[in-house]
Amino acid sequence: MPNILTYFPENFQARLLQKKILEDIESKIASGYKTIILSAPTGVGKSLVAATVAKYFGRSFIVTASKHLQDQYSQELSFIKPVKGKSNFPCLKLMEHEKINENDFQTAVKRELTCEKGLCEETVTKNKKKIKEICKFKPKITDFADNIPIENKCQYYVQKFLGLISDHSVWNYSSYFQLMKFNKNTFSDYIDRPIAIFDEAHKIEDQIIQFIGIDISSKHIEECGINLEHYDLSDIDLIIKLLDDLAESYSKQLKDMEQNTTLHAASDYERIKKLEEKYNRMADARVEILSNKDNFVINEPQNDQNEIFKSISIKPLDISKYVESYFDIKNRIFMSATIDKESFCENTGIKQSEVAFIDAPTSPFSLENRKINFLNISQLSLKSNLDDEMAVSKKIDEILTKHSDQKGLILTSSKIRCYNIINQISPQNKKRIRICHTSNQNGKTQDQILKEHSEDSDGVLLSSSLWEGVDLKDDLSRFQIIAKTPYPNLSDKRVKTKMQKFPLWYKAQTIMKLLQGFGRSIRSEDDWAVTYVLDSAALTILNQYKTMVPKAYYDVLGWK
Repeated sequence: MPNILTYFPENFQARLLQKKILEDIESKIASGYKTIILSAPTGVGKSLVAATVAKYFGRSFIVTASKHLQDQYSQELSFIKPVKGKSNFPCLKLMEHEKINENDFQTAVKRELTCEKGLCEETVTKNKKKIKEICKFKPKITDFADNIPIENKCQYYVQKFLGLISDHSVWNYSSYFQLMKFNKNTFSDYIDRPIAIFDEAHKIEDQIIQFIGIDISSKHIEECGINLEHYDLSDIDLIIKLLDDLAESYSKQLKDMEQNTTLHAASDYERIKKLEEKYNRMADARVEILSNKDNFVINEPQNDQNEIFKSISIKPLDISKYVESYFDIKNRIFMSATIDKESFCENTGIKQSEVAFIDAPTSPFSLENRKINFLNISQLSLKSNLDDEMAVSKKIDEILTKHSDQKGLILTSSKIRCYNIINQISPQNKKRIRICHTSNQNGKTQDQILKEHSEDSDGVLLSSSLWEGVDLKDDLSRFQIIAKTPYPNLSDKRVKTKMQKFPLWYKAQTIMKLLQGFGRSIRSEDDWAVTYVLDSAALTILNQYKTMVPKAYYDVLGWK
């Protein structure tokens, strides 16, 4: 077999660090390893490494957590076909119902007439019998092999089937899990690939929890007319009963809607779609929990300010069963900028002896451009006294004044701490702050706030949720402040139970998030930003668990 470097994508020149990583991968494969963990920092060009390995094996799946990375793969590497979710595509059936021109996709998406809301199959009456009718716009995967025209066909399924029949495709984790859980037999001929490459692998647990776990909200309870007084929300058997009752109610509502002969508007079909999704969600969660009750943790119910039920979440504790099932590919590579072999294997159930670990020795970014100043102002915790908290806020104010003409980022551990900080800094600096979370009190989305920040001249983002998944490149952030070490919240029952069962997990989660935070403002070789770490607990945990820290961070931490 030719050397792996001969498969490096055309139109790109392999850098020395990429060559070293690829040679290490080839060596591990030759030694018989089927599972490889690659720790490589931002800027290495992991997408090109993944593409090279994919071509080396001939056929592949690439899986990532973000749409942004999917776009990067497919735009830079045309042989990799993207497979995106239904919310990205207009529903042709809804467009037809609403009399929108069949080519006017922009209007359809703007009006949210997407495949996420359309019905791929619906119950209709023919010859006085009710039957399931498949949407006329949905193609078959065999159409592509048989060269049947696919004009005027659903673009969601067109791109999905193109991804399946192509040698190489890039999926998000949710779509990949759906494929492996529900469509494995249907598409068995297309799923049998020699390798899968899992990018952003440090997010695998969160992705599985989102897919398998369930949140029951007050809206679900109200929609189904459920009286919660009949359920002990700390009893897993009664949670299963609640899910059963919710599923039954949604099923009845769905049947009532399908029997309604006056359905015409897009909103009618959207409601049916939502009922169908809610029924499936409750029914699937019930089956999943019932199959392994001991593996699910019920968090404490969340109530509103009037102590009225708001929501409750039920999440799996041990994810190894799902890793074994969903990641069942002959060869696997797990990639991340912040990943530790020992804790990753403990958490996923993969045997350490069967895993090769490749740790990129350096960062491609210069040390001068990514300086970290550990100021060690106070050691913060839930038990911190007011003087410690005030000392940190005072230092934040000083740093903001020092960088008065630059944009920046402040990261802390909770929304409460965000508000404490903003209330303890000077009025002049307070004006520069935009609090930014995935959901915000003013109803603005994270993307909207980030756009407003981009238009500021000296704005500063303050957040407990921007530790990863956001690129504040160049002038979007020239300084960042780590106000509090991001330990997972021990008031979350799952976190507390998980820490007890998987001792390495809690420390690894903290270190991973901290390292991710270090990289929010330095995104390319020419980019630069200075980082200030105020909580002394950060340096303490890094020093105590040095073996969990990737080597690419050693220089910036002053280690050898």
